[in-house]
Amino acid sequence: MTVNYTVKEVLQFVESNDVKFVRLVFFDIFGVKKNISIMSSELKSVFKNGALVSSANVCGFAGKDSSDLLLFPDPTTLKVLTWRPQQGAVVRLLCDIRHQDGSPFEADVRMVLKRAVEKIKKSGFSCTVGLACEFYLFKMDDDGNPTRIPHDNAGYLDVAPLDKGENVRRNICLTLEDMDIIPLSSHHESGPGQNEIDFKHSELLSAADDYSTFKSVVKAAASMSGLYASFMPKPIIDRSGSGMHINVVLKEYDENIFTDKGYGMSKKAKSFIAGILRRSAEMTLFFNPLSNSYTRFGAYEAPSGIDWSYGNINTLIRVLMPKTDRARVDYRSPDPSCNPYLCFALLVYAGLEGIEDGLELCEPDEQGNAATEKLPQSLADAIELARKSEFIKKYIPGQIFENFIALKTEEMKKSIESAEYKQAQDERYFEII
Repeated sequence: MTVNYTVKEVLQFVESNDVKFVRLVFFDIFGVKKNISIMSSELKSVFKNGALVSSANVCGFAGKDSSDLLLFPDPTTLKVLTWRPQQGAVVRLLCDIRHQDGSPFEADVRMVLKRAVEKIKKSGFSCTVGLACEFYLFKMDDDGNPTRIPHDNAGYLDVAPLDKGENVRRNICLTLEDMDIIPLSSHHESGPGQNEIDFKHSELLSAADDYSTFKSVVKAAASMSGLYASFMPKPIIDRSGSGMHINVVLKEYDENIFTDKGYGMSKKAKSFIAGILRRSAEMTLFFNPLSNSYTRFGAYEAPSGIDWSYGNINTLIRVLMPKTDRARVDYRSPDPSCNPYLCFALLVYAGLEGIEDGLELCEPDEQGNAATEKLPQSLADAIELARKSEFIKKYIPGQIFENFIALKTEEMKKSIESAEYKQAQDERYFEII
């Protein structure tokens, strides 16, 4: 939930609450969190002048004119890191990234989503998303390093003593509430040591910001319990993968367009879904950016076809609770390794284009056998589809697009050429995602 703090209010809060350290947070093109920490006494100056960072050393930031960049904190994103000591407290502020002449930095992924939000408003709609986020908890070894041994052997919706993650999830949810991020529910998922936490709907930028914070809270809570949390899409090859379902609500004149009022969904709702289906294959690289992502598709209820339904849990898109005002579109392919800023933007652009083009929606696939088109089945296929996509090029800035494709292509080729490299990459992603 975004609180509209002003610069003055942030400075007053910092002074009144014994804040000593301020983390200035931004993201590389893959959505990996980066930060620098400043003393609170420097914050006023940073609001005015920015904080200097090197573009050359951030993944995907280097371009033809690589130079130092400036971070400008967004005062509305103030959050206290409640798991840090309360005396000499730590807060974080998400930052806009600018060139030294004050112009926006092309590879600022939050700016990409901000532009999508403006597009939604100009189209006469409002959009919120709710996330269903899965992750695994693993044991640590005697040296404090993560293992691949799950925290428990429980299954879907199991309870203690089989479910050993109850206290960790409780700590996560309470910490999130303290940070004004509202979880709706939590439970054990199907895999051993696998958990899920679902979130209340919020505006697109807030949801993306909160997802980043959520991952940090999960890892901190796990660590304090002597565990390791991984958001890798498929950390255990023969068990359930972890997804990040995106539940979309689109409103026009404050009316949910997905609500079936007795004569089916509205024409605009159907066209929105059709627009997403049309672009799903070429968007997949951004929703599923790891080679490990593709081991998840087509098993344990993860989708593989490009289809939709009301009740079929295996389809790419499900329309949930269609007879109510809580009707929403559940997009089920994304996994936790994605960059939510780019994914949310692409999703709404695809849906809005569907409305603009008046696309017709195919019949729902309730039996699981109607999909004629499949999602890419490998990172290589996803890269090639994205590389050729005029849709992606239209909405993803050139520096992000070119570096994303180039870095993923290099990673894919090295993984094919060297089993040792692929294993090292898998271990790296196990630890950083």
